[in-house]
Amino acid sequence: MPSADLIITAPHMYTMAGKGLGYLADQAMAVTDGKIRDLGPAGDIENRFTPKRKINAPHHLLLPGFIDAHMHMVDALMRGLAQDTRNWMMHGIGPFQMGMDETGDLLGVKLAVAEGIAAGTTCFGEFSDYNPEIMAFLDRSGVRSPVTIRIREAEEKIYGPGELYEFNPEKGSRSLSACLDAFDRWHGRGDGRISVFFGPQGPDFVSRDMLRKVQRLAKERHTRIHMHVQQGDRETEQTMKRYGKRPIAFLDELGVLDKDLLAVHLTDAREDEAALVAARGASMILCSGSIGIIDGIVPPARAFLEAGGTVALGSDQAPGNNSHNMFNEMKLTALFNKIRYEDPEVMPAWQVLKMATIDGARALGLDNRIGSLEPGKQADFIVVDLTRPSMAPVITAPMRNLVPNLVYSARGHEVSLVCVNGNILYENGEYTTFDLPQILGASERYASDLGIRGAERFRDINGCNADMMRKGLL
Repeated sequence: MPSADLIITAPHMYTMAGKGLGYLADQAMAVTDGKIRDLGPAGDIENRFTPKRKINAPHHLLLPGFIDAHMHMVDALMRGLAQDTRNWMMHGIGPFQMGMDETGDLLGVKLAVAEGIAAGTTCFGEFSDYNPEIMAFLDRSGVRSPVTIRIREAEEKIYGPGELYEFNPEKGSRSLSACLDAFDRWHGRGDGRISVFFGPQGPDFVSRDMLRKVQRLAKERHTRIHMHVQQGDRETEQTMKRYGKRPIAFLDELGVLDKDLLAVHLTDAREDEAALVAARGASMILCSGSIGIIDGIVPPARAFLEAGGTVALGSDQAPGNNSHNMFNEMKLTALFNKIRYEDPEVMPAWQVLKMATIDGARALGLDNRIGSLEPGKQADFIVVDLTRPSMAPVITAPMRNLVPNLVYSARGHEVSLVCVNGNILYENGEYTTFDLPQILGASERYASDLGIRGAERFRDINGCNADMMRKGLL
């Protein structure tokens, strides 16, 4: 009888394979060498394989791990410092971000990974500057992470309203070189868990020549471009002043809108512009919670989908969204779109669950490896405890309430087990690859110093959060 590293049984499974959601009852899954060996009726799998470990999850739901396609985990230590302001970038996060360094960035990633794992995230789409220590931690932690290395020519400073960004070609060259170095050193590491994407920060932050160069280099390396696209009126104003075109029209003219592009946000895009991006073959990453808080806008994902595009979900960053929790992201995506279109049938639970799993994998170009539970794919999966009050009761006839409850009721604490590449990273509240108390202690100490470093800039800018502090509202 062939051996298996793991057999797990559960009464409910969503494979996310095929046209529906791939629901199966009373199933088992065999895992060998980090991959799904087979799945089928529990008795059949148990009779065919001898496991090194067997997990019986009698009151649980098994499904693919969540894919958080766009994150700035390096910003996690600034959670809660930039909410409820109309000028999020310059007046909100700006005073504190200028006081961050690589130590804070690394701690932020550690904190965000811990938060995400506990809520069922197995794939972390980080977007930040190249930091070898961050790459090493992501590798050691056991998560899957397509890391996008930021490429930027605009000088880092606080710009006034309408001020044109100042480009520094040398800065752009340095960041591009760092991206190439990261790709050479890390792409494919960790048994393929770590990959590297090219990340021009946005069409407002890099020049036309840099965009052309990045596209050529990315295609030569068969990797993705991951870029903020029409993420707000600031970006639109910048490209109109510099090129006389709105961002999507500018990118289309350059030929950047294609199947290798991950277009993040589309906050300021019209529905026809979103449809154009989809028609060109690019994928969209929708960050509903972050954009809702930062801009009070619901991006045109519905138009993107209707044009045949693929939409993934992202939690973005803790100073905006306030959480790296895909349950939160699925719920907000469904609710915001129902409200925007005044239609309760828009963005049903099944659709946003697909965005968080198989469609997220498809957008990242990883759907041949993850996103669904199928023989031959990597064993990236989570187990949800259905005995938690938020998931009870379980009803299976005449309809199943499992998916609506996952999206609209679950909050993340229902996740009891997280597995990536066949390795268990989290089980019954315990992490297996890092020390959470150490991360929390170091994060608290760093954040205290960050507040001191940012205090003068915070007071000088005198934004709405400073006003709320004076009034005792924070």
